[in-house]
Amino acid sequence: MVAKIWKKVLMLILIVACTFNVINKLVHNLSLEEELLSSAEYIQEQQDTEKEVIK
Repeated sequence: MVAKIWKKVLMLILIVACTFNVINKLVHNLSLEEELLSSAEYIQEQQDTEKEVIK
């Protein structure tokens, strides 16, 4: 009897946690343009540091 209650409580907690995770990702995701710009800036910085090391 107690095991069934705990199973339902833990299942409810799991559902709430998963729902919160999905909603959080949807709210805080970066736009594709911002993601591409940050990636391009990072690659440019890496290339600049490699050129400085070579000199």
